[in-house]
Amino acid sequence: MPPRIFRFDAPDRFTTGTVGEPGNRTFFLQARSGPRVVSVVVEKEQVAVLADRMGQLLEEMRTRGVDVPLELPEGSRDTTPLDEPLVEQFRVGSMVLTWDGEEREIVVEARAQVEEGEEAADDADDDDDATDGPDVLQVRMPAEAARVFVDRALRVVSAGRPPCPFCGLPLNSEGHICPRRNGHIH
Repeated sequence: MPPRIFRFDAPDRFTTGTVGEPGNRTFFLQARSGPRVVSVVVEKEQVAVLADRMGQLLEEMRTRGVDVPLELPEGSRDTTPLDEPLVEQFRVGSMVLTWDGEEREIVVEARAQVEEGEEAADDADDDDDATDGPDVLQVRMPAEAARVFVDRALRVVSAGRPPCPFCGLPLNSEGHICPRRNGHIH
């Protein structure tokens, strides 16, 4: 079956958000252009790494003379909930982050998780006419939109449960069994 490729060139919005309570949240990446909305499920760590790497990429481009905003553009902080309908297209297995120097855009590709037993398509054979391989969400955006994404992603990731001061694992409301305290509840 051919993969589904969801392409967004300069979407109205590319964001991340969650559904659920801290400790039991589902993380999403979401792209919207007009009425078209695509949502994919990601892990919290994937969001954190994407935000970190995107921030590093923006800084690298700035040091190379590309006009990249240092700060979040005035009035552009994204605080609205995820767009409805929130329908999971796929669960992300891997992501690719690149800079398109010709178009001066950041490109994010989120690829569907490959189920055990399925053969992954060789990345060297990527083309638009691929007949197998994982589904892909591809988002191309200017640096300003990437800066807005990074700001929101960092806030969403840090809004979870506070870390244990001893081991760094998340604390539940009832505490947790801390490995650094020999299994005693903290």
